[in-house]
Amino acid sequence: AILTVDHSVVDLETIEALYENRVQPEELERIKKHYETSEEEDIKLLDKPERFLYELSQIPDFADRAHCIIFRSAFFDGIASIQRKLNTVSCVCETLLEGMGVRRVVGLVLALGNHMNGGSRVRGQADGFGLEILPKLKDVKSRDNRINLMDYVVSYYLHNVDENAGTDKSMFPLPEPQDIFLAAQVKFDDLDRDLRQLARDLTACEKEVKKVCSDSPEEHLQPFKDKMEAFVLSFQDLVLYFGLKPKAGEKEVTSGYFFMLWFEFCADFKPRWKRENKNVSKALKEAQLSVKRITGEKRVETRKINPNSL
Repeated sequence: AILTVDHSVVDLETIEALYENRVQPEELERIKKHYETSEEEDIKLLDKPERFLYELSQIPDFADRAHCIIFRSAFFDGIASIQRKLNTVSCVCETLLEGMGVRRVVGLVLALGNHMNGGSRVRGQADGFGLEILPKLKDVKSRDNRINLMDYVVSYYLHNVDENAGTDKSMFPLPEPQDIFLAAQVKFDDLDRDLRQLARDLTACEKEVKKVCSDSPEEHLQPFKDKMEAFVLSFQDLVLYFGLKPKAGEKEVTSGYFFMLWFEFCADFKPRWKRENKNVSKALKEAQLSVKRITGEKRVETRKINPNSL
């Protein structure tokens, strides 16, 4: 398994356990000395652990080879974890930037907000809004205190904007609140730190690969050399692709703050959207039943006709 880099022979967990419990140099020195200076009968007196460690040491560069194999697997897992986090952020950003539903909802909030803030030439006349007001829409009550601005936005959207409202084709117009919440948990500083650590570990692994390749006998050089060198080269490019850049000198709005504003807004919007969509669907069904009942009450008179007539 070690020489052929083949996990089907011995699984990775076993290789990890062997690596963690590998013989230390001073222990191996004593065991080797015993093998070299003792009679055959005395060698048989060695316990199985010592014999096993000695046999393990006969694998050329066992520790370095095992560590490279283990790191290659851990590197794949580490990159996959970072990729999942970046995909979450990327999908949410794409929806917020390009989603037609988001544009329509935000446009509706803008129109209503500008109308409410119209005021007079002396007071009011506010155009536009900051994202920080989105979670506060539910706090703006109607005069009779029956509904709030969030309720009205959802109701107006479904009755006047969403042409599929009340049907199975009606789609939630905003990103899923849970997706935004997950995006808000992603800290780019942490990703940057993880990527830098992977880059350092990758450099160390590259040195171990070179050492194994230079020390290894010709018959044990492959397939370790080709597999590990290909791994090192391909993932150096991947680490750079993920954006290991120095921090900007100026202070910026954190992604967590930005996404949490959207999370609260979407989390407020969705239950109202589902409730109002259900009401619209109920109204559509009642209208359809009404039409069916009216048409069903009309009597149609039928009679036989003379086959020879017009």
